[in-house]
Amino acid sequence: MKRRANEDPVLFLDSGMGGLPYLRHFRERNPGEDLVFVADRRNFPYGNKDRDTLAKLLSSLFARLVAAVHPKLVVLACNTASVSALDSLRKEFSGLPFVGTVPAVKPAVLNSRGALAGVLGTERTIADEYIQSLAGKFNPACRVMGVAAPELVEFVEYALDGASKAERLKVIRPYVEQFRAAGADSIVLGCTHFLFLLDEYRELAGTDMTIYDSLSGVAARAESLLSRQGLRGGTGVRPRCFLTGGEEPGAWEKRAGDFGLDLVLFDRPGGEAA
Repeated sequence: MKRRANEDPVLFLDSGMGGLPYLRHFRERNPGEDLVFVADRRNFPYGNKDRDTLAKLLSSLFARLVAAVHPKLVVLACNTASVSALDSLRKEFSGLPFVGTVPAVKPAVLNSRGALAGVLGTERTIADEYIQSLAGKFNPACRVMGVAAPELVEFVEYALDGASKAERLKVIRPYVEQFRAAGADSIVLGCTHFLFLLDEYRELAGTDMTIYDSLSGVAARAESLLSRQGLRGGTGVRPRCFLTGGEEPGAWEKRAGDFGLDLVLFDRPGGEAA
């Protein structure tokens, strides 16, 4: 029997574990959908790559993913990938709907009580003109202060599992205080990895700074596209986590299990694709 398009999975992609909260949030709202998460560890991290290099890497990877998974919709669960390659991927895979994950600058500047919003992200995200253009479009009176924090991405990817709350607070405190000293009344988490530290950001921000993320906005956009194109539905198969790269699965076996995913070694010698 031929598989119907609405039975194909929704695919989430990040360079590592950062996109997992986005998949979990979407799954809680849409328990009937089939899901695949891709952790592109072969190319981790994305944040230190220039736009053209990253766009080419993602183009090549998606060509293989589309052939193997046949996704009905893709969520780029990575701010860096979204600001760098969303437009080019939409053009190349024109029949496939893409949802980008971009820093929640719009609500931050619209709700600003002062004239400065902070954005914390990777080098590539902070350097992109897209961030400043959003602020100029929705509230020209509010400036955006971008701060790159590549070591926080590394911390979440490699050290978070064994870190105490005190250690998590210590690693983000300098950034929160930097924004506070500059007079920012908000901090936009411009990297999906930072969602794993959301409680700590909120604790340190207190009542004088608001923390913004894009979890609900991304889920709502994906749901809208699925409904509009008649792609709602699934088969009930257990979600999978595709891991690229040549390293041993290591912590990813537990990480996938914690998020209710079956681990699949993808795009590597001896690996699988389904």
